[in-house]
Amino acid sequence: MANSENTNPTNTNLTNANPNSLSDHLVNPANPLFLHPAENPSLVLVTPLLEDNNYHQWKHDMFVALETKNKEQFVLGTLPCPTSTDPLHETWKRCNKMVMSWLTRSMTPLIKQSVMWMDTAFDIWTDLLERFSHGDKFRIANL
Repeated sequence: MANSENTNPTNTNLTNANPNSLSDHLVNPANPLFLHPAENPSLVLVTPLLEDNNYHQWKHDMFVALETKNKEQFVLGTLPCPTSTDPLHETWKRCNKMVMSWLTRSMTPLIKQSVMWMDTAFDIWTDLLERFSHGDKFRIANL
């Protein structure tokens, strides 16, 4: 999980990265915009659900799950939304919403309620990090 705390989104034009990129996301599992037909918003990627006392384990497990689906860039903010004129804009939005649903389906209802109106998976990930990572200081002090 090398530098999973990188929170500096860069503006990338996805269509300029590869001349075939307009259709690449439909067939190439290595493309972060690829969605497998079996992937759906009702999936729960990790258990147990995120609660107030298990953030560190949940974060690790969720990041691994997102990496296996090649979607970690959405929570890290390293694959920003293309401009509204970019042909991949709607595809990015659909993938972002899918990741958001995977995140929220893996939370308790109370935590989900606190993030459900956020616009991006990156916003949710960052909010959870800011709220729950403070326990690191207490865990280190107890060692």
